[in-house]
Amino acid sequence: MSFASLGLNAQLVQAINECGYTEPTPIQRQAIPLVLKGGDLLAGAQTGTGKTAGFGLPMLQRLSETKASALANGRAPVRALVLTPTRELAAQVEENLRAYAKHTDLRTLAMFGGVSINPQMKALGRKVDVVVATPGRLLDHVSQRSIDLSRVEMLVLDEADRMLDMGFIRDIRRILALLPKKRQNLLFSATFSNEIKALAEDLLHQPEHIEVAVRNATAETISQRFYGVDKNRKRALLSYLIGHHNWRQVLVFTRTKHGANRLAMQLDKDGLPAMAIHGDKSQGARTRALSQFKDGQLRVLVATDIAARGIDISELPHVVNYELPHVAEDYVHRIGRTGRAGSTGEALSLICHEEKPLLKAIEKLIKQSAELEILSGFEPGPEEVQPATKPPANNRGRGNGGGRGRAPTAANNKAPRSNKPNRPQRHGRHDG
Repeated sequence: MSFASLGLNAQLVQAINECGYTEPTPIQRQAIPLVLKGGDLLAGAQTGTGKTAGFGLPMLQRLSETKASALANGRAPVRALVLTPTRELAAQVEENLRAYAKHTDLRTLAMFGGVSINPQMKALGRKVDVVVATPGRLLDHVSQRSIDLSRVEMLVLDEADRMLDMGFIRDIRRILALLPKKRQNLLFSATFSNEIKALAEDLLHQPEHIEVAVRNATAETISQRFYGVDKNRKRALLSYLIGHHNWRQVLVFTRTKHGANRLAMQLDKDGLPAMAIHGDKSQGARTRALSQFKDGQLRVLVATDIAARGIDISELPHVVNYELPHVAEDYVHRIGRTGRAGSTGEALSLICHEEKPLLKAIEKLIKQSAELEILSGFEPGPEEVQPATKPPANNRGRGNGGGRGRAPTAANNKAPRSNKPNRPQRHGRHDG
């Protein structure tokens, strides 16, 4: 099946051919014809299924088929609004939409916090057809009267479950109150909690309902492995796995921002170029880290759950849960960063004794049993610090540029000074 056979016009087909898309994914095959019809849509789709093109391509086609009337001040109105939970996802979605709209006269704009609001306000003074925004920054623009949402024809809630998890429901309802009642609504969610169902009932009018993956299921393209390890040997095991297997691109998850910073610094000392990405980092620092990771300057990107939402890297081979998430559903979201769009990927989890209850919750959710692997020298033990032991001798990783990274040794495998348990992050009203 081709994209043209789904009803897309020549300009869009040309653009997606230039993006390297060859044939539609399941979500695209189902969503594109339905969105083109103009009705509301409730879609269940895991991350990495190609849903941005699933809603973006037909949205751009519908906008290009009609002309908008100018506002009283002579400016063209914002005609489509895409809401996302994080800055990274907003930037990624807008980048994709801009590529799809390359051969049309439609203009897109990303709008999120962590950067100056002034360039966004300046851009809104020109023609902008599609705004991709995080809820908080969009409401900042509303309060400053720099954006008019009264002519929005299409609304997309992307990763709606994550937006609700992050406490954005009040902001979303405030935004909905500013939109015209007559519009097309598209809601995409990986999971369907009672809160999501309630939002869908309020938002959608006689929607089509599609679901392309089993709820809370992990993609079949992802190989999952679980390593039992002493809590104080996790970092040494991670360094060993990366170096021994010569992994070049690894996304690692921690529970806390402090933990992400500390782990990235330790990996860097092990000769594995690494950086952390989380909500306390400036947007510029987050963008630089992501860019260096994508182009291979960094071997390891250490991220918290919120910051990693929206990281879209084609053929990302390895995801590691350095610490298991407190919420089992977040495990599915984490490992969904690999094995995307038909590519294969590997997800590894490092499990210490105190994380066994979290692992049981994950097993129940994904309906799979996790068989713990044990590597010599990293065996799970009592909670007290074990003497450092050397990993196997052939664990040296090759650094960038052909040099060899330092293998983890007893000297640089010391446990962190603090053994305080990590606490779950509180999701406040902030964008990532």
